[in-house]
Amino acid sequence: MERQRKPVTTRREEIIAATLELIAERGIGSVRAADIAGRLGISTALVFYHFATLENLVVEAFAAAAERDLRRLDAVLRDTDGSAETRLRAVLREYGPTMTAAGWVLWIEAWAAGLRHPRLREVAQRLDLRWREVVAELLADGVRGGEFTCADPRSASWRVTAMLDGLAVQLDD
Repeated sequence: MERQRKPVTTRREEIIAATLELIAERGIGSVRAADIAGRLGISTALVFYHFATLENLVVEAFAAAAERDLRRLDAVLRDTDGSAETRLRAVLREYGPTMTAAGWVLWIEAWAAGLRHPRLREVAQRLDLRWREVVAELLADGVRGGEFTCADPRSASWRVTAMLDGLAVQLDD
């Protein structure tokens, strides 16, 4: 009986999902193409066919996870009405490690691996800046509306998100 091939986009999404699971379980440095292939019951050649290198796969997997997080951020911004404080609280709840730790594990792994992988560092920084910009915009809205007193909302957004990043590293799963 001949197995039917999956569409390219479906197979790539499966490989990315398996990669993200393994990164969360083992860390970026311990993920091998053979592990990803084994999890999916495919050959390592198929993994490399779709991504050429393990580094390409890790970068794409992290970018996909980060984009998913940013879509959730956009949904929070779209679905939250009220004062700047109410919207800021909603965003910080989404940003902070208050729900599942899986997202945070991926970010921490990407930051650590980014020290040695410039492409991963570039993607992580670009996506991380989006969060900081949203916080800065909300702080500035609150200042304009008289809800907050803050001389420099952009700098304050960096301090707030850096504090949350540091707290996330300290939390147990």
